[in-house]
Amino acid sequence: MQRDIRDTAPYREAEALYRTFRRPGTGLIADAAEISAHGSRAVFTASLVDSANEAASRICLTDLVSGDTRVLTFGPNTDRAPKLSPDGRHIAFLSDRRKAGDFQLYLLDAMTGECRAAPAVDGWVEYLHWSPNGRRILLGVAGHGADLAGAQGAAASKTAAEDLPAWLPAVDTGEESYRWRRAWVYDLEGNCVSQLGPADSNIWEAAWCGNAAITVVVSPGPSEGLWYTARLAVIETEGGTTRDLYAPQDQLGWPSGSPSGRHVAVVEALCSDRWIVAGDLRLIDTRSGEVRKVATKGIDITHTEWRSDRYLLLAGHRGFETVVALYDVEANELEEVWRSEEITTSGFYTVIAGFGEPGDCALVGEGFTRAPEVAVIRRGRYQPVRSFDPGAEEALAVLGGVETVKWRAPDGLEIQGLLLKPAAGRSPHPLVLNVHGGPVWHYRAFWLGRRSIATLMLLKRGYAIFLPNPRGSTGRGQAFVRPVLGDMGGADTHDYLSGLDHLVERGIADPARLGVTGGSYGGYMTAWLITQDPRFAAAVAVSPVTNQVTEHLISNIPHFVALFLEDTYTNPGGKYFDRSPINFAHKARTPTLSTCGVLDRCTPPEEAVQFHNALLENGVKSVLVTYPQEGHGVRKWPATVDYAARTVEWFEEHMGRAAKRP
Repeated sequence: MQRDIRDTAPYREAEALYRTFRRPGTGLIADAAEISAHGSRAVFTASLVDSANEAASRICLTDLVSGDTRVLTFGPNTDRAPKLSPDGRHIAFLSDRRKAGDFQLYLLDAMTGECRAAPAVDGWVEYLHWSPNGRRILLGVAGHGADLAGAQGAAASKTAAEDLPAWLPAVDTGEESYRWRRAWVYDLEGNCVSQLGPADSNIWEAAWCGNAAITVVVSPGPSEGLWYTARLAVIETEGGTTRDLYAPQDQLGWPSGSPSGRHVAVVEALCSDRWIVAGDLRLIDTRSGEVRKVATKGIDITHTEWRSDRYLLLAGHRGFETVVALYDVEANELEEVWRSEEITTSGFYTVIAGFGEPGDCALVGEGFTRAPEVAVIRRGRYQPVRSFDPGAEEALAVLGGVETVKWRAPDGLEIQGLLLKPAAGRSPHPLVLNVHGGPVWHYRAFWLGRRSIATLMLLKRGYAIFLPNPRGSTGRGQAFVRPVLGDMGGADTHDYLSGLDHLVERGIADPARLGVTGGSYGGYMTAWLITQDPRFAAAVAVSPVTNQVTEHLISNIPHFVALFLEDTYTNPGGKYFDRSPINFAHKARTPTLSTCGVLDRCTPPEEAVQFHNALLENGVKSVLVTYPQEGHGVRKWPATVDYAARTVEWFEEHMGRAAKRP
């Protein structure tokens, strides 16, 4: 495989698909996320691509009655995370227009369009929340140089030292003061900012708890590994008094406080990644400390939002369903507002924006062949408002259908998955098993036009794509998630293999033409599966973990490894060793393409490098592709086009009709 493939047919095909969905140079919105609504208007973050294929993130406004949409900001650099004030008069958003990577707070008058910058804070702003009375804005601020979460790319953010001469060495002393995350508050009337919380507290996530306090997910240090043991606390805005509220068994996410500050809602769940939290809802009385576990009718909660002191708006996942619900705190009753298997939202998990009646909300809806659209749910009815349809019917027509598949693992546990069938070709099809990341995440009806170019190219060639949700996946409660704890590469291995057996037995999959791919945990499982079973004709491992010892010692999430293996690397012959693909590379026979990003702090590129070398030493065909400007996964143009082309070319070489098994 050559380094420059831009003149090849697969690259040109992938590039054409990219242009179809991203529409560079047209001035049209290609994607949408981060929505906020009030009255008859919604604001959101839009992606527009210029003629040079540079993606621009801008703030847009949509009329929820007419669907009329206009761009409100024009950069330069990135504008994102808009939120309408409680009275709808102002739009707060984040932008790095003054210096790339240095996101600060800006305010836009929703009526006049006048934009002004708030005073800068020491660090870059990750998120913002309006206070219930609309007088202040809470800012989550990360130090320059703090790592992004794995879901965001797991690269280190820009530091002030980047202006120094390029020849200077990097120096690591173990001291990470620049990585701290803090909470700041901007006061609109005084036009000033102030920091909240003690100096020894790292605030991963914060939300208002009434108008005079904030609730925070906090740890005693900034290391990514400490997030896994973070606790919930409340900090008073006057005086900064801090008191612990809840010490969880697992991980916490999506805290929100009621308008009066009487209650805090938070999600607790076993999680593999920060910012990817789905699980049980906890309701905590801030006066008595009483913790209530709310019954959510099987919904793994991913969004909490107080509509009043009585009503809590919720969203989440149940199986393949995306669900919106309303919880009545006083009656202790949960009402299911809306659910769908065909429509979900953008993002790793479902996020919505409440407005109007307590159970109403706005969202960016999407499906496998449904382009992102601004939509509303009113009185339980989903209503599209403005679609950003790229007019890609021909490209999406390669999908012949979607089937929900269920089968039994060897231990009797029912496993579920989605099967994307090609429109062309007859069964049995060549089939690619695509393993999701995590392990705690899941597949649902995400839009194929976003980072799914390789999938569409494979479907066009007659491949079926298998998307399983094995044990450890979201949507079936914590009892389904927990079996992966301490057993990565154990029973979940057979969830995948038995799923393939099921599809072969049904005559859907060609047993001689099975491939496997996946990113992050999916990259680990790709490398693991080919060392455990000889059935795979080709593999593409993206950002893999291949050696649990080195992953513990050189990644930024050592606690994740210890947590999910329930072992230590000082235990010779323990799980750090017998669940590492590198130690079984001599058993592999599958031609393998591995990709990694130089900037990846989560699964460092050395993980892919050593597996590649081990395969070569054992006589297995292996190619390593390293992207110099990528972190965790391949996310930027034109690397995404290059990655898609190489992936398809690799599977075609080893799984195409003319290919022969080694």
